[in-house]
Amino acid sequence: MRAARAAYPMTWRIMDALEAFAAFVWPANFKRAVPYLMLAPAILLVGLLVLGLVQITDTSLRTLDTSTFMMSQDYTLANYHRAFTEPFFATVAMRSLLGALIVTVITLAFAFPYAYVMVRTPSAGLRKFLLIALFLPFFIGQVVRAYGWLIILGNQGMVNEALGLVGVEPMRLLYNYPAVLFGLVQYMLPFGVLMLAPALTAIPEEFEAAAGSLGANWVRTFIHVVLPLARPGIIGAGIVVITLSLTDFAMPAILGGGSQDFIANAIYDQFFRTSDQGLGATLALMLVAVGSLVVGLIFTLFGAGTLAMGRTRR
Repeated sequence: MRAARAAYPMTWRIMDALEAFAAFVWPANFKRAVPYLMLAPAILLVGLLVLGLVQITDTSLRTLDTSTFMMSQDYTLANYHRAFTEPFFATVAMRSLLGALIVTVITLAFAFPYAYVMVRTPSAGLRKFLLIALFLPFFIGQVVRAYGWLIILGNQGMVNEALGLVGVEPMRLLYNYPAVLFGLVQYMLPFGVLMLAPALTAIPEEFEAAAGSLGANWVRTFIHVVLPLARPGIIGAGIVVITLSLTDFAMPAILGGGSQDFIANAIYDQFFRTSDQGLGATLALMLVAVGSLVVGLIFTLFGAGTLAMGRTRR
């Protein structure tokens, strides 16, 4: 008996004591409440989000008194009328939506082959290199990367200096719409690859080999086998990229130079530059509405992709 007691590790005794304490604090008849307890943090976060949206909605129905810079006590739709009638806000909204669509298409076009090579390459060294290159941008903040492009693409930057060596005059590569789109594409590329890689990994290589054995070349195999099977990953990556691009602030502010604002920049200006919180709240609700409509349209037309809950229908 003494040997048996001595053989019983001290860590096991500690675990037994902790288990007994847990049973005392949380009796067995409380087990039904465990799932609800685990959902509590999510419910709290959603509740805070709903509370914030209610507050933003209340603020959007009030106007700014320019004489006192206080919000009115009466409710009105004047802010919504301004948002829908003033040309500036329509231009910003169209620029944001069009830019998000363009960035999504270009990002997916670059992310798909990157993810495919990373998943299918037989070289472990190449796979590690691609993984390191993929995760390295996450260690550099978005603002730092944007300022880095200012140095590279500026009038005296590396690109213009290289062009000058071959006799090309300096070009204006910054503070325009293409510069903003370029910055968003390079920022969104890792997100697209991360969403596509699991979908491509789930495709058995035997499917491609079988298509090749039946006479299909690589192009036909890619179009008729790989792309259809990778559809959930493409949809999921597209949703993530388009929502992040639509709500981005840093790239339009830094690479656009204040002349290529997106909706997020217009919201910032109303809150912190003109102090018109009512109009800023209205634009914020419009951004939420536009993003929700875009995502809902994608879900309706193509499904939820890898973001879907439950089993994938075949």
